[in-house]
Amino acid sequence: MQTDANMGKIIFYEDRNFQGRYHECNSDCADLYTYFNRCNSIRVESGCFMVYERPNYMGNQYYLRRGEYPDNQRMIGISDGVRSCRLIPQYRGSYRMRLYERFDMSGQMHELVDDCPNVQDRLSASDFNSCNVMDGHWLMYDQPNYKGRVYYLRPGEYRRYSDWGGVSPRVGSIRRITDSN
Repeated sequence: MQTDANMGKIIFYEDRNFQGRYHECNSDCADLYTYFNRCNSIRVESGCFMVYERPNYMGNQYYLRRGEYPDNQRMIGISDGVRSCRLIPQYRGSYRMRLYERFDMSGQMHELVDDCPNVQDRLSASDFNSCNVMDGHWLMYDQPNYKGRVYYLRPGEYRRYSDWGGVSPRVGSIRRITDSN
């Protein structure tokens, strides 16, 4: 297992098409409001990031990989209210996650070690109230085929679905974050 945490760079611009004031970031930032009032375009020069609509990694989450996003609203569906970001470290190793049907990692348990485009079809369940990410970094979606709201899960225990930012226990699909995402 190898993790390189300093392999990312993201630039936030106040206006569309990379215009106006900007702020460069290469690590987690819990409150971007001190650097800019609005964000209408983003350039990810390296690495992968999650951006959040509220400070302290709260609110809707958006996964961004290397590329240009000249119009946030049109391209990724986020308003001009980007308020925090988290660098997703590069990871090479095994992936393992356990999903539990009840809170506090109790009830029926299902283990995943690879991508799952349709949780209901594969696990015969779609409501999970807690999970434990043992290895790797994952994206969880509330709809099948990697659509809908997305949630970033890094190694650790999530005792309630709200711990990963979920608004309900519904899980539609899950994907490992790999270099090829």
